[in-house]
Amino acid sequence: MHRTEGYRGVAMTLNQLRYFLAVAEHENYRRAAEKLYISQPSLSRSISSLEAELGVLLFDKSGRGIELTKEGRLFLIHAERIIRECDVALNRMQEIAKGGGQVDIGYVYPLANHYIPHLVRSFLKQEENEGISFNFYQGHTPAIIAKLKMGELDVGFGGHIPDDEDLDFYPIIKEELVIITPKGHPLDSQDSISINELNNYPLISYERGAWMGKYMVRLCAKLSLSPDVAFECPDEHSIHALVSEGFGIALVPNIDELDEGKITLHRVKDLELYHHTYMICMKNHFLMPAAKHFKEYVEAGCIKEKEEE
Repeated sequence: MHRTEGYRGVAMTLNQLRYFLAVAEHENYRRAAEKLYISQPSLSRSISSLEAELGVLLFDKSGRGIELTKEGRLFLIHAERIIRECDVALNRMQEIAKGGGQVDIGYVYPLANHYIPHLVRSFLKQEENEGISFNFYQGHTPAIIAKLKMGELDVGFGGHIPDDEDLDFYPIIKEELVIITPKGHPLDSQDSISINELNNYPLISYERGAWMGKYMVRLCAKLSLSPDVAFECPDEHSIHALVSEGFGIALVPNIDELDEGKITLHRVKDLELYHHTYMICMKNHFLMPAAKHFKEYVEAGCIKEKEEE
């Protein structure tokens, strides 16, 4: 069968695709028709109509059965993908109709231990949110923002990126930056120390691609610091582990997970430094009801905390 001249468009239906998949699976019209609960002649006509629309043969006779042609095998890949995506879309719509749905969120590593699990669990405890499910992604702020812009995430949690007109940033956490040293370090006995001490000892810092890594580069340039960076780590937990074993000192947010049994925290003398974490969303971007409800829930919590300060 040859493709006809001129393009008239293809008006295949989802039923035709499902019929095609059934025939491809069973390689037999009778068995496929039984599975589909339709007559064999109806199935044959549907496949013939599909072949006519596509302009190619999808099946060849093989003994008592049939088999996919080369074109049929290629079409099978696309047909499976289309039906799979349609099924996903149908399930999502049904979830929404029942008050459920899925929320895809991304967050930076420091939020993984407590903040995000606690936030999501408190959201799901509300009766109207019981049917909602979550998909989690953990990474650096730039990766989270990239996924937001590609539509792979609904909401992100991370650092602030200046001058990005596509994004809205909602402050959710404010933490003081502190210098941490290992137990027994020469600075151990001092409650507060100068930021310039970062120049005098090996520094355990953040990976340069991470938001905090970029912040450290800007801070050092602003304060004319030139520390000896011994190691770069993805998060505070990795930094804490190296500092506690005496590999250097570090400047990190004062998070609850820092174990003061293994390290000493020092406030920065004569300088107020804070680390802010934000909820990040695309501007003027449509959110499915479940994601929108979650975003509003986080926003309401931020406003409440601000009023209580």
